[in-house]
This record gives sequence, C-alpha cells and structure tokens, in this order.
Amino acid sequence: MASWLKDAFDNPKPVIAMLHLSALPGDTLYDSAAGMRAIVERARRELHALQEGGVDGVLISNEFSLPYLTQTEPITAISMARIIGELVDEIEIPYGVNVLWDGRASIDLAMATGAQYVREIFTGVYASDFGLWNTNVGEVARHRHRIGADHVKLFFNIVPESATYLAERDLESLTRSTVFATLPDALCVSGLTAGAPTDTQTLAIAKSAAGDVPVFVNTGVRSHNIAEQLSIADGAIVGTTFKKDGVFENEVDAARVTELITAAQEFRRSL
Repeated sequence: MASWLKDAFDNPKPVIAMLHLSALPGDTLYDSAAGMRAIVERARRELHALQEGGVDGVLISNEFSLPYLTQTEPITAISMARIIGELVDEIEIPYGVNVLWDGRASIDLAMATGAQYVREIFTGVYASDFGLWNTNVGEVARHRHRIGADHVKLFFNIVPESATYLAERDLESLTRSTVFATLPDALCVSGLTAGAPTDTQTLAIAKSAAGDVPVFVNTGVRSHNIAEQLSIADGAIVGTTFKKDGVFENEVDAARVTELITAAQEFRRSL
C-alpha cells in the first residue's frame, strides 16, 4: 500500500464519508429563499454526525448540483469555498473535495481550502447521461503542478457512474495503463449510480492490476458487506448508506454512521 495513505489516515483501510452539499447558487434545484445559510447549517450538522460516528475522512462534494456539468461554472467552486471556509475550523479529520465533474475545478478548490485530496474522472472518453464526456489528464496534472498543488492527492474514478467508457478495453488493461501512464494516487471503483453496489469481482480485477496504487470501493458499501469489500479494497468511500433510511436525498443519520463504522472496526481488528 502507498505510504501516503498510511501517513494520511489513522486507521488501515480508511472509511471516507461523503458530505453532500445541497444544491448551490446557479444549480437548478437551488433554494434561493433559504439561501446559502441553510446549506452551511445542513453541512455543519452532517459534518458533526459523521465525525462523531468515527469516519476516518470526509469528502465534500456538490452532489445535488443536478444535472451535472463537465466544465462547471465559477459560482459552484466559489460557493463551495465559502461553505468550507465556514466549517474548516470544525473539521477534525483529513478532508477532500470533489467539484462534480470537473477535475481542474476540484484541484483549484482543494488548493484554496487546504483539502488533502480530490476525487474525479481524470481519464478516458465516455458516453454519459450528460453527453459525450472527454478528459485531459495531462493538462490537469500540469495545472496541479503549476499552482503548487502537488501535495493534493488525486483519486481517479476509473469506473464512473452514469457513463460508459468508449474504448473497447477490459478493466484489467485499463487499470494497468491508467496506473502506468497517468500517475494516480488512488483508484476508485464504482457501481452504476450513487449508492449502487460495487461488484466485488470488478473490484478484485482492479485491485490485482493496480500494483502499489490504493484501490477504493466507491459506492454501495453497507454495514453487512463492508468486511467483504475491505477484504479486497484499501479503503471505502461511503455516502448514501449514511443517510436516513439509506435514501440519497436525506440528511446523515448518526446511528447509521455508527453502525457501519463499528462493522469496519471489527473487520480491521482482524488485520
């Protein structure tokens, strides 16, 4: 396993929780009557529930900026920066950011807010629910270096949600070439959509081909399957499972956080 992962998190096979921000200014679902204050207060409640439940890290994303853009408008990252600025003194664990689906904006936001990592789609060309989706990992990597953000770790989602890779290549060869040619700090393997289970066979293929690059299970982790998932993966990113009744739109339920983290801790004690 990469040494940076051991240095970044207190526990082996860390569980990183998603902190889904409500729709932001400029988004179709933004509640202009409630305004930014309501977004900040919900994020604060969820942050504290996640931290008190024992998660190892938090990943702050504009999950409710539906439908997503592949090149976001400036107002999105600016709004996220304000929210993180109001909460940063209350964040007690390693945190990252994700400006969906914009790798460059994610890195900019991380640099501006002190986030340690980002998760994004950095490689590939896809047919997606929001049109033809192209990337330019070389440009983004150079941008990260140019703004002094080499310390920001990049989590590459290599099985993106709501999209299909256009090239006819199997996951093993795709993983090997991604690791060799694009220098990811970690890889994420997902199911079809947020909350959808990640196939363990798919996860195992990516893990076997990734070499020393950590592989995270990115969707569908639950208390009953986290031991199985972490027996393969180097960590987990968890969002929907932590919500009340396991419903994507709901707020974080502290009891569900505790339940999953307890299961993760039981598994990690066996390592």
